[in-house]
Amino acid sequence: MHIDSSNRFETEPILQKMLPRIIFCLAVILAILLVILLALLSPVAHKAKNPSGPWLALSLYIQQPHISSSSIQPVAQSDTGAFIFHRALTEGPENTSLVVGKAQGFIIPVEHFANSEFNIIYLTFETPEFSGSLSVQAKHVEHKDKEELTVVGGTGSFAFARGLALFAQTDASQSSVADATYHVKLQLRFPNRSQRIPG
Repeated sequence: MHIDSSNRFETEPILQKMLPRIIFCLAVILAILLVILLALLSPVAHKAKNPSGPWLALSLYIQQPHISSSSIQPVAQSDTGAFIFHRALTEGPENTSLVVGKAQGFIIPVEHFANSEFNIIYLTFETPEFSGSLSVQAKHVEHKDKEELTVVGGTGSFAFARGLALFAQTDASQSSVADATYHVKLQLRFPNRSQRIPG
């Protein structure tokens, strides 16, 4: 058997030309594998499972304040249809339920102002467990039995709160909006809080 030495010398220049390309491809493949491994094993990726923070669910009622009938302030409603109110925030629907705060608001349901940023309901809490307020934007009020509104902020215990507020009239037979009792279900989230909020 005869080995042609000229063939051996021809493959060496080809290997010398291909070696840098092979090394480059291997380096790229190793870099990609390293990035994938770092992404999978990174402790930061595991901490971001709940980026929005803890959730808090509250169920409350908005009703007439517990004041004698001679001192009740009527609901102000102008010719343009502005609805200004001051109500009690209670734990239950009964008149004897514990008052946990107050609900105040200013809503203009007139066509030009129905989507106004100024239509806000303020829920103020005055309990040992919660102290602060929530701002509920009544931007898309459609006068239905149930209204889903947006919580746009808060103070105190509710600082930076975001979420949903579901308003539902408890007794549809109420003749006027001023006398109605509303059930409010709040779903709140708090960004950047590491511990569970009581409630």
